[in-house]
Amino acid sequence: MPSTRIETRKGWLGERRRDFIEAVQAALVAGIQIPEADRCIRLAEYDEEAFVTGPDKGPHYTVIEISLFPGRSIEAKRRLYTELVAALTPFGLAAHDLKIILHEVPRENWGLRGKPGSEIELGFKVDV
Repeated sequence: MPSTRIETRKGWLGERRRDFIEAVQAALVAGIQIPEADRCIRLAEYDEEAFVTGPDKGPHYTVIEISLFPGRSIEAKRRLYTELVAALTPFGLAAHDLKIILHEVPRENWGLRGKPGSEIELGFKVDV
């Protein structure tokens, strides 16, 4: 049940925004084994002057922040990083221009259906 935010510069994705989001979703499914229907991905695009990076970063530099329940193994996290790079390379996004940040948020700190996430049956495993 991750919540994913993609941030990048405006313009370079053009009409491929939905395809980019779908590629991120596919990487989440393959990487941390969430159900395909488990979706919460937002794409925020910024004007160049509002998205400042170092001189070693290209115009497609992208940050993906994923909030998720704790419990994934380092192997699952490695798999996720690898899947994201593979899924996004066809868009012209180089591996060195992708930053992935995982925020592991305890289940009781997620409000879902009016209850703490710790009181909700997820329907899938987190400890992968």
